[in-house]
Amino acid sequence: MAVNKQVLVIFRDDHIGDPIGAIFLDLDDSQGEVARRVREYLGAKARILKIELGRDRATVEVEASIFTEESTRLAAAAADLNRKGAPRNAVSMFKQALELDPLGGQTLYEMGLALLELKKPAEALGALRRAREILGDSVRLLRSLARVCVAMERVPTAVGYLERALDLEPGNRAVQRELLALGRRPPPTPLQLRGTGGARRRQR
Repeated sequence: MAVNKQVLVIFRDDHIGDPIGAIFLDLDDSQGEVARRVREYLGAKARILKIELGRDRATVEVEASIFTEESTRLAAAAADLNRKGAPRNAVSMFKQALELDPLGGQTLYEMGLALLELKKPAEALGALRRAREILGDSVRLLRSLARVCVAMERVPTAVGYLERALDLEPGNRAVQRELLALGRRPPPTPLQLRGTGGARRRQR
């Protein structure tokens, strides 16, 4: 059994109205209360080493005892089940993999997609947000979070995730199309802005 140390980032905007979201408010006995809430959120298997609390995010250093090989094997089998059209069995196996490695970000991501397929968007959202905390931002993950929020009719939140995805890849056409479908015109890319400036100069 190995011990894995990892730095997680908990985003305030992911947890508005959640119990863990209260750590970003003024709390009585703030340090102790923040530690308690983070501990409850992460679960007993993750030991907190350090918490740095900012205005919009909390950076948490944790360690957990993990069974890497067994967890990886189970997660791979679960992903294969999901590809074969058995998301319910896949989710059960993903959960077993997370028992062995609670910091398995990719496992959480794939489980979130399976839960969305099962039309369990609230559970999918929880899994994908936890995956984001472990893996960090990527266009793929942010688009998946947006899909879940659309399924829950939380369009402004979905737009926020897609706009963040465009920050990472300003020219991503898939993200631009998804924003347009939600009634939000994507901001112009730097290349488009340069083109507009050139056209204006030629008109003078």
